[in-house]
Amino acid sequence: MLQNLLTPRVFIAATRQNDGKTTTSLGLLAALQQRYGRVGYIKPVGQRFVEIDEQKIDEDAVIMDRVFRLNCPLVDMSPIAVEPDFTRKYLQSSNLEALVKRIHKAFDRVAWEKDFVLCEGTGHAGVGSVFDLSNANVAKLLNAKVVIVTRGGIGQPIDETVMNHALFKQEGVQVIGVIINKVLPEKLDYITEFAQRGLKRKGLELLGVVPYQPILSRPTLGAIADELEAEVLVGKTPLTQIVNQVVIGAMGAERAKTLLKPNVVMIVPADREDILNAATEQMKASRQPIAGLILSDDIKPTTSMLKQLRDLPCPVIITGKDSYHAASVVHDLIVKTRPDDSQKIQLIQEIISKNVNLNRILNAL
Repeated sequence: MLQNLLTPRVFIAATRQNDGKTTTSLGLLAALQQRYGRVGYIKPVGQRFVEIDEQKIDEDAVIMDRVFRLNCPLVDMSPIAVEPDFTRKYLQSSNLEALVKRIHKAFDRVAWEKDFVLCEGTGHAGVGSVFDLSNANVAKLLNAKVVIVTRGGIGQPIDETVMNHALFKQEGVQVIGVIINKVLPEKLDYITEFAQRGLKRKGLELLGVVPYQPILSRPTLGAIADELEAEVLVGKTPLTQIVNQVVIGAMGAERAKTLLKPNVVMIVPADREDILNAATEQMKASRQPIAGLILSDDIKPTTSMLKQLRDLPCPVIITGKDSYHAASVVHDLIVKTRPDDSQKIQLIQEIISKNVNLNRILNAL
């Protein structure tokens, strides 16, 4: 049974995956820390995790811990990690009581000596229903009121919000308002006016409208390297460069030179020395490094070419995937904010602080 019923808390939910829960949570945590000082965080059920000290920890819990130094045990910030066979095992032998107990204990430890706790959900309100821990179930278990995050627009976001609201209402969980994320800046006033009207008709309050920031949807070279299971071949700079464009090196050398601009990544096999020579010449001449080079097909460069690559002002990474496959992976990459994305994190904190009404949220609690 949940012991801590006194520490203020809020549950950040969404109408679907990748609507901006983590972005909203990052911004709200920064604002809450300024207001309260001692703030805790928990993502009770996580689906994307990393292994830390032999424990499976949700990626979002890791970023919150590293950015805000919350002084909470990571294992309590991420009590349940949904592994690939988690659902099958649960359906074979239900262990709901044990899972609920784990969530309750984790929350109590996270909330210990804290002035506020931010709880982050996973996907839409029904995600997790198959193992009886939907976001609506979990919010009820934590005795938390909910903020729903949805994406830019009027009709579809409100339709989806109403559907999610119905599931929270069925579980007896109060939704205190809605944040609309990823709104085109030129439509900000229009969306704000009409979404507010539409939500009010459904008994919901608009808590904020956040403008779309293209940089937040663009991956860093580090994120690309992780997705491609690539290794750093040469380069002393961290892989924090933001990538705006990916180019496949399948053209002539002179054409390649015109494409090598800042924030561009070029994917090219190491045996295309004509293109690699053009890249080194272009960067030396313009003194404008690109974001990085990705050597495909696991082809190692020759000794002389490796020497040239070492002199480049950008990182060079190598992957076993061919150029087309590598480009496809990057194209389909779901961009998640990472702990070392300092530029993005600062921007997130600024836009959430400016565009979300924290006082309305706190007053509703």
